[in-house]
Amino acid sequence: MRAAAGPRLAPLAPYARRLRPLYPRPGRTGWRRWMPSWRQWAGAVLSGFFVISLSLFIAYEMTDIPKDLNSFATQQDNVYFWSDGTPMARTGWVQRQDMPLKDIPEQVRWAVLAAENASFYSDPGISVKGISRALWRTVGEGDTEGGSTITQQYVKNVYLSQNQTLSRKFTEAMISLKLDNKMSKDEILEGYLNTSWFGRGTYGIQRASQAYYGKDVTKLNAGEAAVLASMLKGAALYDPTLSKANHQRAVERWSWILDRMVDIGKLSPSQRAKYRTFPEPLKSGRVYDTGKQSDYLVELAQQYAKKAAHISDRDFDLGGYQIYTTFDRGRETALTDAVTKARRQAGRDRPGAAKTAHYGAASVATDGRILAVYGGPDHRKQGYNESNAATVQAGSAFLPFDYAAGLEYGVRKTRSGPATPVTPETVYDGDDGVAVTTPEGPYWDRSGRKVAAHNDGGKSYGRITLAKALAQSVNTPFMQLGMDTGLDNVRRTAVAAGLLSSSMGPQVPALSQGSSTPSAIRMASGYATFAASGMHTEPYSVRRITRNGRTVPLGTPVPRRAVGTRVAEDVSQALTDSLRTAHPAAGSAAGKAGTTGDDTAAWYAGTAESVSTAVVVYRMDLTKSLEPLPLKGLAGTSADDVPYGIWAHAMGLG
Repeated sequence: MRAAAGPRLAPLAPYARRLRPLYPRPGRTGWRRWMPSWRQWAGAVLSGFFVISLSLFIAYEMTDIPKDLNSFATQQDNVYFWSDGTPMARTGWVQRQDMPLKDIPEQVRWAVLAAENASFYSDPGISVKGISRALWRTVGEGDTEGGSTITQQYVKNVYLSQNQTLSRKFTEAMISLKLDNKMSKDEILEGYLNTSWFGRGTYGIQRASQAYYGKDVTKLNAGEAAVLASMLKGAALYDPTLSKANHQRAVERWSWILDRMVDIGKLSPSQRAKYRTFPEPLKSGRVYDTGKQSDYLVELAQQYAKKAAHISDRDFDLGGYQIYTTFDRGRETALTDAVTKARRQAGRDRPGAAKTAHYGAASVATDGRILAVYGGPDHRKQGYNESNAATVQAGSAFLPFDYAAGLEYGVRKTRSGPATPVTPETVYDGDDGVAVTTPEGPYWDRSGRKVAAHNDGGKSYGRITLAKALAQSVNTPFMQLGMDTGLDNVRRTAVAAGLLSSSMGPQVPALSQGSSTPSAIRMASGYATFAASGMHTEPYSVRRITRNGRTVPLGTPVPRRAVGTRVAEDVSQALTDSLRTAHPAAGSAAGKAGTTGDDTAAWYAGTAESVSTAVVVYRMDLTKSLEPLPLKGLAGTSADDVPYGIWAHAMGLG
């Protein structure tokens, strides 16, 4: 074979000998003896260029524009279900409004182009510089970077995943080149503007315009358009309503985009001069549109679903999730009706105070399921969720946690001595004005005054057992018990039972009298721990998630020991006695009222049939400050306790 081929290849032999490197090269001295000739360099470069060009041509010819669109194009709503499996609410921008390019103002289009790809109408659909930079960063630094044209971004949105890999970047470039030859620039721009994610649950510039400015895109000016164009860089960084840092970034980028529009001749200097004041977007877009009370349920379930199932905002906004909540329709109706009735009564009896009245309530099962919440009068008017807000002090509703800590850890009368066990029959001084002491003597506050404990109404009870003190809501024994047990142990017990450490007050004697600010959900969860024999399960609102029929992995809280079984039983017995003392007809439930020394909050928390409910009533003028105001009789009297009335109705006892 070699013999047959020899004569045919013989004419090429002289050229092959020239290209074949001879080392060391004859006729050269020093380091030049080892360097290729210019012919060899040129041959290598041309060969490399030919190979690369051929490879790109083959890749281009073999790459087809996918026929199937990404899920954004069939974006679905998210469906929420009650605990019985019936639909509760639907959310999401399913009725996405695609806007023809001719209906999108020219200045809006050019604000986006100025921000993302000013050379859009003249480039071939890809950015060689951007792709090179991405390649360099991937190879050299182990990460990827953008630099994409609008055509590339559109391809990524419509046909590809969001994964930042080199192979995806290469495929994106090939499809972009083909798409640029197949579609007009206007068609690509229209598709891009209608499919890009702008944050706040919105895809497409029409929905973004509605979410950020409450109007159609046709009514946007260049200043507002520049704000929306900023969101394409990442709403988490540029939505000015999220943080001060975001606001500063948004203003800087907004100004840069407008200046850039001037630079590329799409905005005159005189037009630019009109936009000196940053056009502040709406504080929040209407993500939910389900109902007055169910919006609060959706809010809680969405927050939990994203966190427990590790779902990103972007994926969640694409929709298609079926979220099976723990909310019980019957209990939700009962709780809402009870609070609504109390609101109306307050409006009739105390119209002045009722204007700034707030009611928060939640029912939590002993296994952690959140069964019902009352978040406010209407989520559309008040997005602030009362059931999940840590705003007012727990007051004497906190005493069961003091009691549990004493029973769990015992007390120390000396710094180095052993702990002495505490039982329900342990006796403390129940008189009003009793000085709080430490092993070294009286406790002095920072102003140099002795700290004393006080009871509601200044009433004294003499020597009293801890069980009776809790049943009768006598404060002074528990303030001293907290000091004897150790405030660190009181705090540890309350947090283990379900209160958030972030809501706990300073570690001073007032901690034992309820200076912490738990939410209604957390207070109900804490009381549920005692009813669950001392086992605490973190409250949760979602039991199962699917997406288009496929199960989404979901982390579910597991029970853990918070206090001993005997301790929980003793606390529950004292709470049962407390309820029977105040409301003899209440049956076998357990519960306790809670008040604050400055009369700014009134609570009732208790358990019946493995469900704990906590109700709080307070006053606060949200237009002025977050400081609680005196109740002025809004919580009723001992004979007509408003929080208890709501609680009893919600629990089926009223």
